[in-house]
Amino acid sequence: MTHIIRPSRPDDLEALYEMAKLTGGGFTNLPPDRPALTAKLNASARAFARPADSEIGNDLFVLMLEDAASGRILGTCQIFSRIGGDLPFYSYRIATLTTHSRELDRTFRNQMLNLVTDLEGSSEVGGLFLHPNARAGGLGMLLARSRYLFIAMHRARFGDRLLAELRGVVDAQGNAPFWDGVAGRFFGMSFRDADEFNALHGNQFIADLMPKNPIYVNMISEEARDAIAVTHESGRPARRMLEAEGFRFENYVDIFDAGPTMIARTDQVKTIAATRGSIMAADGPAKGQRALVAAGALQDFRCAMARVEPRDDGSLAVEAEAAAALKLNAGDALFWAPR
Repeated sequence: MTHIIRPSRPDDLEALYEMAKLTGGGFTNLPPDRPALTAKLNASARAFARPADSEIGNDLFVLMLEDAASGRILGTCQIFSRIGGDLPFYSYRIATLTTHSRELDRTFRNQMLNLVTDLEGSSEVGGLFLHPNARAGGLGMLLARSRYLFIAMHRARFGDRLLAELRGVVDAQGNAPFWDGVAGRFFGMSFRDADEFNALHGNQFIADLMPKNPIYVNMISEEARDAIAVTHESGRPARRMLEAEGFRFENYVDIFDAGPTMIARTDQVKTIAATRGSIMAADGPAKGQRALVAAGALQDFRCAMARVEPRDDGSLAVEAEAAAALKLNAGDALFWAPR
């Protein structure tokens, strides 16, 4: 059975909405709201339609995981070409202030949260959701890594730094201890309401109401402190995949739930660095290694996991079922990265 990653289409709305209802809250990039999801699909259509040689813009690319045989949608992911273009992109940066008293002979190291826009101009991978019934067989890896092949194939459209925001601590009722102990006190809104408002209307309200002074971590509640830079249990597999690609935590956290922001240099991401261009071989089936294979630019992009075999002439043989799903014929250009 072959699964493919392809660009989103307007008729993906209902499938996207059904997945959004399964996220359980705290998933800003996939709100269970039809107008918001429609806006995302429209923005994605515009991004895919922009000329291939365009420079970096404020593009949103939405990709869909599809069962090639049945057409059933099993997952989705997103790529933002540039964050902070029109509106500020806020994070908390964890800093340490060391003070010393000679009279007391004591040294104190205090952690502080500074509201910053340091990460503006970066590209972002996010919005990854895999249907609960499909969380096996490497489909999560296919979804995640397909984004890196897309970036490698359209490198001029993305920045030199790539980040991923991981979901922070949110309980079964949709409450976030960090929000309740810090930001929520300045907004008069529950975490769920603030998260929904941010997903639908953007985060300008943060700039309007959030205090700009550093927040001393020792002055907030223990529950809020314990949530800082902690990954939600549902996001731990995603964090492991990010770390395997070379992403690292660099002391930036989300201002809503304090989930960690993972950062990498774009060209040093493992899959991007390993991506190679080739052409489809004309002879014989592939019996070698499994690899990620992609073909087609922008709205014609398709990606799948396939068994491949390099030929002496530099071409690449791709197993027949995957080649058909990717619409590859002998001599066609393709890109691939080892599994």
